[in-house]
Amino acid sequence: MSNARHILIAEDEPKIAALLSEYLQGSGYLASIVDEGDRVLQAIAEKRPDLLLLDVMLPGMDGLQILRELRKDSELPVIMLTARVEEIDRLLGLEFGADDYVCKPFSPREVVARVRALLRRSSGPVLNNPFVVDEQAQRILIGDRPLPLTTMEYRLLQTLVTHPGRLYSRDQLLDLMHDDLRDVTDRVVDSHIRNLRRKLEDLVPGGPYVHSVYGAGYRFELPESTTV
Repeated sequence: MSNARHILIAEDEPKIAALLSEYLQGSGYLASIVDEGDRVLQAIAEKRPDLLLLDVMLPGMDGLQILRELRKDSELPVIMLTARVEEIDRLLGLEFGADDYVCKPFSPREVVARVRALLRRSSGPVLNNPFVVDEQAQRILIGDRPLPLTTMEYRLLQTLVTHPGRLYSRDQLLDLMHDDLRDVTDRVVDSHIRNLRRKLEDLVPGGPYVHSVYGAGYRFELPESTTV
């Protein structure tokens, strides 16, 4: 157990915290619990966990305040536990920077699966990334070959490529693509994603790279054996 990954659970509902701890330990992880928001950052400094399960509604400093402070100097993987569906876009966006979220009520097995997947992404082998983002020229290259992208496709792929593994909602991607507040349906994102996938399939074997997450949005991931 000395090599087990340590999960810090920041949750003030005793039954939920105990259930998560039980399932995590049953899956081979170490787990500890903190039930007050004002103690979370100190617990992170002392315990140095590998991942944080962070409830949005904590007494004292709430989850969003904690995440904002944490992201000033830490890339610790964070999964938010939330019943506030309207906060999801902000949680996963650049404003706060959560890595994933689980909505209450949830299955503890689902939480364990999310923990396992996020730890695998954040500490897995270094991937061979053929994508090169040239921000000055606003183009993306595969090796030394530029992808034939429209302006909107560039903005979309640039965001996904530079934050691999991070989940973005359609609304977030739409805001990043259109900065003039035009009235555009979020389904436009789906059309751009389809075009991007087609172009990537033509030039880069080993995909897909842009993955759909049902009901949530899209994330970019590289397979472990990418060659060009």
